[in-house]
Amino acid sequence: MKKILGVNKNVFYLSLVSLFNDFSSEMIYSIMPTFLVKSLNAPFWFVGFLEGFSEAFHNILKIFSGRLSDFYNRRKIFAFLGYTISNLTRFFLIFVNNFWQVFVLRVFDRFGKGLRDAPRDALIYLSSNKEELNKSYNFHRAFDSIGSILGPFFGFLILNYFLNSNYRFLFLIASFLGFFTLITFFAVEDKKSENSNNKKFTFDFKIFPQSIKIYLLSFLIFSFGFFPLSLVLLRIQTIDSSLKTLPLFYFLFNFFFVIFAFSLGKLGDQYGEKIMLKIGFLISILSFLLFSINKNFLIFPAIILLSLSLALIDGMKMVYIGKNVASEFLGTTQGTLNALYGFGQLFSGAFGGFIWSKFGFNYVFLLGAFLIFISYLILNFSFKKF
Repeated sequence: MKKILGVNKNVFYLSLVSLFNDFSSEMIYSIMPTFLVKSLNAPFWFVGFLEGFSEAFHNILKIFSGRLSDFYNRRKIFAFLGYTISNLTRFFLIFVNNFWQVFVLRVFDRFGKGLRDAPRDALIYLSSNKEELNKSYNFHRAFDSIGSILGPFFGFLILNYFLNSNYRFLFLIASFLGFFTLITFFAVEDKKSENSNNKKFTFDFKIFPQSIKIYLLSFLIFSFGFFPLSLVLLRIQTIDSSLKTLPLFYFLFNFFFVIFAFSLGKLGDQYGEKIMLKIGFLISILSFLLFSINKNFLIFPAIILLSLSLALIDGMKMVYIGKNVASEFLGTTQGTLNALYGFGQLFSGAFGGFIWSKFGFNYVFLLGAFLIFISYLILNFSFKKF
């Protein structure tokens, strides 16, 4: 297979698509908590609820989109439609004047994400050599995060030094950038599972081995404790009460994620997903414990550790799924994993925002660390079932 930068060309183009998409989306969503709280007077609980609901909604849709792509044995069309919907809805943020309108548009944006992610993840799997799966997934996540670096960085510069905090014009610029996503997608080739006999459009947990069911449960509990990033980064209020520097902390998070993701993908292929996932869970616990301490200097190592934990977990959880289910159910299983994760994010975003408003950030992060520890124990049990 022809390669570009060491990965299959299809993986490269899918990675480039994600780079452009996240450049556009993170330019908007890195400043969205500030826009909501400072411009639209949204309460903290709403920020948590918005991100939690968004994560739940798009991840639950992944069961449907993954099942749909498995049924038709086609991936590209569903991924392309998803990217199109998301990029179109960002334009309408220019016209919002209250935070519930943001909620409606966010739902449409997440509908697009829910439609595209499971078919795209299946495309990456089907486009990769089996011995380079972690490398391919982490290459994609690294490019995705390069976009997540560029978006907050340029969003901060443009908003504060050129637009004089004109959020709506920034939304227009970001919407224009998003169309490079759709143009690049034309270079992607569709991939089909060989000898697929997946002819019934049904969903049944019986398709999963018992150990995978336990594995899915561990990520459900993990998502209860791992609060949405937009809520976690509001922790910087003790440093900057205006939240104007919030995009720079998104930049910091994604900058380190890119550094970690490139190298960790190779290590995952070398040492296996089990050990990498275990380490990722433990590091996320440490990160949340640092966030819970009322010392501003600890915010920086906590963010770095948070990015490291996700670099260890994000792609490898998909590779592990792919290696332990039948290929005809690949999209379905990956969609189910993301759906359960999203359901947990709905709980953690709304409940975490409420606890933060009532009792303070310390209790939020301690609760998160405890729930992640429980999920770590369940994860270990799932591995022992093989």
